Amino acid sequence: MWSFVGSKKQQRWLWHAVDHTNGTVLAYVLAPHQDQALVKLVNLLKPFGIKRFFTDAWGAYERILDPDTHLIGKKNTQIIERKHLTLRTRIKRLARKTICFSKSILMHDIVIGLFINKYDFSIHSL
Repeated sequence: MWSFVGSKKQQRWLWHAVDHTNGTVLAYVLAPHQDQALVKLVNLLKPFGIKRFFTDAWGAYERILDPDTHLIGKKNTQIIERKHLTLRTRIKRLARKTICFSKSILMHDIVIGLFINKYDFSIHSL
């Protein structure tokens, strides 16, 4: 999921991995759209013993992920797309057309990171 800081030339990407069995976010990285961000996310996921990665066809996935564990297609990305919709709905700076935007990378990442930590990693009371 992409957003920007200041102008659309300064893109920031939210890279995150979701457990398909229960929709839980396992790890995330906020970074530019570069191979190093995917490497960082894959390293965060190593303790989970991930057996399958479902992605789109961006080149870094093919360069970095093992072809035996990597599947390209939209069929298994619904959960992540739903998470993107929730983020866009609740964090105005991620909406496609808005007057709310970040002026610094630090504040941009803090706002998104705090929301993800609260929404996805905290224990929700019933």
